[in-house]
Amino acid sequence: MNRAYLALADGSIFPGFHFGAEAVATGEVVFTTGMSGYQEVLTDPSFTGQLVTMTAPHIGNTGINGDDPESTSGRPQVSGFIVRDPSPLPSNYRSEKTLSEYLRENGIVAIGGIDTRRLTRHLRDKGSQNGCIGTGNPDDLVARARSAPSMEGLDLVSQVTPKQAYRFTENLGVFSPEVMGRPLVPAAGPFKVTVLDFGAKRNILRCLVSAGCELTCLPANASESEILATNPDGIFLSSGPGDPAALPHVVKTIEGLLGKKPMFGICLGHQLLARALGGTTSKLKFGHRGLNQPVLHLATGRVQITLQNHGFVVDVESLKGRATTSHVHLNDGSSEGLLAEEARAFSVQYHPEAGAGPHDAFPLFEQFTQWMSQS
Repeated sequence: MNRAYLALADGSIFPGFHFGAEAVATGEVVFTTGMSGYQEVLTDPSFTGQLVTMTAPHIGNTGINGDDPESTSGRPQVSGFIVRDPSPLPSNYRSEKTLSEYLRENGIVAIGGIDTRRLTRHLRDKGSQNGCIGTGNPDDLVARARSAPSMEGLDLVSQVTPKQAYRFTENLGVFSPEVMGRPLVPAAGPFKVTVLDFGAKRNILRCLVSAGCELTCLPANASESEILATNPDGIFLSSGPGDPAALPHVVKTIEGLLGKKPMFGICLGHQLLARALGGTTSKLKFGHRGLNQPVLHLATGRVQITLQNHGFVVDVESLKGRATTSHVHLNDGSSEGLLAEEARAFSVQYHPEAGAGPHDAFPLFEQFTQWMSQS
């Protein structure tokens, strides 16, 4: 195996070995927890521009299949992949190829043999920062990491949003989850929903379809008039990558739509809704990424176990008098949900659709259809 290095912008060097595509990759180095779901991680557009570290030590055990990509393109979205022990021998009846084969075919640089525990502790202490993966001189890799653009102020949505409108009709099928011991129950529909696709995950769209929605998905630069011309019953703001502050044109569009149709946002959609309501956002030290993130629903006092993937957060104090907080993260008290009843809008920071995570939050999709049925 060829010697490779992960070099951080602060000068830290992590030696390992090369697997995946033969190239050099730069991006923000982040970590995500969870012992399953690496294919979901690789293909989630929210990881665009990032070198993603898996904290679970064995990655690749179940191989790669053609059914589970989360990007609508079906391709991986990460800039690079960092693991401890990549498995060369997958064992799963759905496996079609190895992780290494998949990464090479799609041009994704990866490094194995990394002390991911040490790296994760370093990122927690020092914060997420730019890095570079390559087989060259470590000092040159550090220089590349330092010259990479900062995630703050970076518009990555333009890289992942669709070029033109499309329809999405796939539902959850045989994987339809139960919600609190019962099947997902749509309100009387179908409902016409227009999705602003900032880098939507397929499973979010499947959940909306299974909840009784007919989806028309538009690019991020769609105007207010173009969105309303689809005659929607509701508007959905998708997840996606990068800094919400770098999307003032999208914020202005959402601001013009407030109150006209019921609106639901997830992740980046949550942050953009907050900014449209007059709030602000800021960057977290190392973000929330992975499974088993505890969130408190304030109205019921119920704790939900969630999957999350975000590096920016809504500043709750900036929204006083404009929206109420509906959910908070129990680890740090940060914003996990908003409710703006006068504007007929609500949002959550976490991922209720999580394909590799818990299903505690599926009722949010029912809540959206109920709002539309009352319009």
